[in-house]
This record gives sequence, C-alpha cells and structure tokens, in this order.
Amino acid sequence: MNAALAIALAGWYALASLATFIAYAIDKRAARLGRRRTPERTLLLLGLAGGWPGALLAQRLVRHKSSKAAFLAKHWWTVVLNVAIVVALSLLNSGAAGS
Repeated sequence: MNAALAIALAGWYALASLATFIAYAIDKRAARLGRRRTPERTLLLLGLAGGWPGALLAQRLVRHKSSKAAFLAKHWWTVVLNVAIVVALSLLNSGAAGS
C-alpha cells in the first residue's frame, strides 16, 4: 500500500470512528432517557464504513451495545468484512505498484 493511500485510509478511519463513537454515545443517552433510539442497522453500517474502532471504544467506555449477543455477532462480522476489504485493497494496490 502506498503512503498516500495509507494516510487517506487512516484519516477515514479516524473520522468514521469519531462519528461512530458519537452515534453510540447519543444512542446510549437516548436509551437512558427513554427517547427515540438510533436503529441498530445504522450503528452497524457506521462500523462497516470504517467506524468499527470507534464502536469498540464506545462499547467499552460508554458500555453501550456491549452485552447484546445478537448485535455483537453482527458487529464482529462487520469488523471481519471491513478488515478483509482493507487487506484486499492493500494487496491490489501492492500488485498494481509492482506492475
């Protein structure tokens, strides 16, 4: 993976993680106050879009969505899929650089 792509990817992950962490925190607050919640699908899509590190951090620090087994199973599949996509992009990019 070239340096420019790595920097862009790191920036994307940082922004997506921040947005995802905030979404989890807002949903936790809504749950405590009995207000309208963020759909689980939205939280999962944010994680899939690169925000899974922020989701993991929120699950630990905010203690949100950290014990619901069905949600966690879906969450971990989004992590695996996301990492697989990044690895594939990296391999494709390194193959293109070698050509």
